[in-house]
Amino acid sequence: MARTKFVCGNWKMHKTQAEARELVRALAPLCAPLGGKVQVAVAPPFTALAAAAEALRGSPLELGAQDVHWEKQGAFTGAVSAPMLAEAGVKHVIVGHSERRQLFGETDETVRKKVGAVLAANLLPIVCVGETLAEREAGKTLEVVGRQLRGGLSGLQAPALAAVTVAYEPVWAIGTGKTATSAQAQEVHQALRAILRELCGAGADSIRIQYGGSVKPDNAAELMSQPDVDGALVGGASLKADDFIQIVRGALR
Repeated sequence: MARTKFVCGNWKMHKTQAEARELVRALAPLCAPLGGKVQVAVAPPFTALAAAAEALRGSPLELGAQDVHWEKQGAFTGAVSAPMLAEAGVKHVIVGHSERRQLFGETDETVRKKVGAVLAANLLPIVCVGETLAEREAGKTLEVVGRQLRGGLSGLQAPALAAVTVAYEPVWAIGTGKTATSAQAQEVHQALRAILRELCGAGADSIRIQYGGSVKPDNAAELMSQPDVDGALVGGASLKADDFIQIVRGALR
């Protein structure tokens, strides 16, 4: 089944409001000629969401957020809720990124609650899964990503699952310069697709599975040429307009 490729730039803890406006204004005209053939989003830090939303207005670029809390409001100092993100113009929300798991104690259970909150606010979750180097070397890759996927999507029915994007991000390839080979990426994506079929039947064929982990202009096209690699979740290379648009164009090849 043909699925529109989806490329999202995760800016992590980079870019002030002024820098966010500058980058979005550089990207917007570069995305215009794509004619909807590739879906493109950027996920700035919370402080730059409003500035980015203003700068991308009228362009095909979509806005994402890097995290969310599962409650709508309350005594959660430093947290941001899904309704707040929706009001800021956000469409996509990254949930369960490996850095959130590794550095901030994210669990499969908190991922599940966050996915539910995102969907309840009529936003679209990007649910991240991925193994560490030790887990890969121990032959546990498929076990780990399978557990994370099932845990994060637990309780969701087929209609809700249709709104989800999955992102496979091997922890050992994030920010290290190492990248899974296209064959390694396809193996894991194929396994994830099989789990999605268990969860929602034939509807799994329409769910996009992005690859993330040191995606760069020189490897993007090969990675996204694989049958179950439906786009990319891009870190460092999304911080420069020229690099990011080259990756986006790689989705067309």
